[in-house]
Amino acid sequence: MIESINLSLVDWSRAQFALTAIYHWLFVPLTLGLTFIIAIMESIYVKTGNEEWKRLTKFWMKLFGINFAIGVATGIILEFEFGTNWSNYSWFVGDIFGAPLAIEGIMAFFLESTFIAVMFFGWNKVSKKFHLLSTWLVAIGSNLSALWILVANAWMQNPVGMHFNPETARSEMLNFWEVLFSPVAMNKFLHTISSSYVVASIFVIAVSAWYLLKKREQLFAKKSIIVAATFGLLASMFVAMTGDGSAYQVAQKQPVKLAAMEGLYDGKNGAGLVAFGILNSKAKAEAGDPFLFKIEIPKLLSLLSYRNMDAFVPGLNDLVNGNEENKIISTDKKIEKGKIAISALAAFKEAKKLKDLAKQDSTRKVFEANYQYIGYGYLNNAKDILPSMHATFYSFHFMVILGLYFILFFIVILWLSFKSKIENKRFWLKAALWALPLSFIASHLGWILAEVGRQPWAIQDLLPTSVATSHLETSTVQITFFLFAILFTALLIAEIKIMLKQIKLGPKGGDNV
Repeated sequence: MIESINLSLVDWSRAQFALTAIYHWLFVPLTLGLTFIIAIMESIYVKTGNEEWKRLTKFWMKLFGINFAIGVATGIILEFEFGTNWSNYSWFVGDIFGAPLAIEGIMAFFLESTFIAVMFFGWNKVSKKFHLLSTWLVAIGSNLSALWILVANAWMQNPVGMHFNPETARSEMLNFWEVLFSPVAMNKFLHTISSSYVVASIFVIAVSAWYLLKKREQLFAKKSIIVAATFGLLASMFVAMTGDGSAYQVAQKQPVKLAAMEGLYDGKNGAGLVAFGILNSKAKAEAGDPFLFKIEIPKLLSLLSYRNMDAFVPGLNDLVNGNEENKIISTDKKIEKGKIAISALAAFKEAKKLKDLAKQDSTRKVFEANYQYIGYGYLNNAKDILPSMHATFYSFHFMVILGLYFILFFIVILWLSFKSKIENKRFWLKAALWALPLSFIASHLGWILAEVGRQPWAIQDLLPTSVATSHLETSTVQITFFLFAILFTALLIAEIKIMLKQIKLGPKGGDNV
C-alpha cells in the first residue's frame, strides 16, 4: 500500500488546498472582526442618536459587504476540496469531521445570512433597535461559523471523542461535547478569532489614517480610529493570552511541533525559550548546534509548556529515537506497532468475509491494542515525523514578534488619539498603513505554524497526509490548481479595486474637512 502512494499527487493536492486556504484567509479575518466593530459603532449611534455614528457604521458596513461576498466564494470551494482531493480522508473521518461543518451551515451560516439582509437593507424600514440586533446577530453568526470550522480543524490536531470501527474502517463519534469543548478546540477558536479582530482593527485604522494623511474626513477618521484601536488593543492582549494556552496544548498533544517551533534537538530539564534566533541550515538533528545565533530566556519553555520551570521538554532526537528515562517511545517502535495494527485490520476483514468468528475476535483484539499507532504504520522512516524546521520555527517567532508589535502599536495610536492631534503625526499614520500588510502576514504565519508544524499528519498520529488523498490523475489536480490560482487572484484584484474605489469615494453625507 505504501509503495503505491503517488507523492506527486500528494504534493499537488496539498498545494491546491494551501492555495485555496491562503486566499480564503485573506477575506475571513476582516469578516470576523469588522462585524463587531460595525456593531459597536451602531450601538453608539443608537445610544447617542448622533448621525455621524450612523454614517461611520454604513461606510464600514459597505466595505464588510464587499469582503464578505468574495470570502464566501473561496470558502465553498475549500469545503468541496475535501470530497474531490481528499476522499480517503473524508471516508476515514467523515462521520466526525462532517458534523461541525454541517452545524456551521445549518445554524451559523443561516443565522448570518438571514439577518445580513436586514443589516444592509433595513435602514429606516425596521426600528433602530431591531436593526442593531440584526447587526449583532450577523457578528455572532459569522463568528459561530468560525467556531465550527475551527473545532473541525482542532480535531485534526487532537482527535478526541471518537473510536475507530474496524467493521466499517471509519472513525465514529462517541462524544460530541468532547469534540466541541476539547482544550485544543477552545484555544484554537479563541486565538484565531481574536487575531482576526486585530487584523480588522488595523484595517480600520489604516483606512482612517489614509484619510488623515489626505486631510479628508478627519472627524470620521478619528472616531473610527478610537473605536478600532480600543477594540484592537483588547483583542491583541487576548491573542497573547490565548497564544500561551495554545502553546501549552501543543506541548501536551503535539510535542514534535513544539520541538520544531523552538529548534530543540535534544530535550532538557529547565529548557529555555528562544526569544529570537537564526537556524543553522547545515546542522543535522543527530549532531551540531541548531543555531547560528539565539537569544534565550532560561527555563521559560519548561514553565510555559508544563507549568514547571524544571520540567523535561523533549527534543526532536528524543521523539525520534525514544527516551526511556522520560518514558518516550521511539518512532521505530511506533511504526512497528502501526504495521501490526494495519495487518490486524486486514486480517479482521478477511476473517469477517470468511465468517470466522474466532479469528475475528483475536485479530480485533490485536488491532485495538495497537490502533493508537496505526498512522505510523504508513511511514517508511522514523524521521518522517519531522516537519519543516525552518518553516515552523520562523513562522512561530515572527508571528510572536508581530503580535507584540501590534500591542505597542495600538497603545501608541490610542495615546496619540487622546493626548494630541493624531492627524499631525504623519510617521504613525504611515506606520498604520504598513501595519495592514503585516497583520495579514502575522495571521497567515499562524496557519503555517498550525498546518506545516503537524506534518506529516492529516490527523495527528492516525492518518498521514500521504494516504489521505483521492485516487486522481496528478494532471487533474495540476490543471485545477492553476485555474484556481487565476480565479482567486482575479477575485482578490477585484476586491482590492472595489475597496479602493469605495475608500476614495469616502462615506456619504459628510464634510470633506
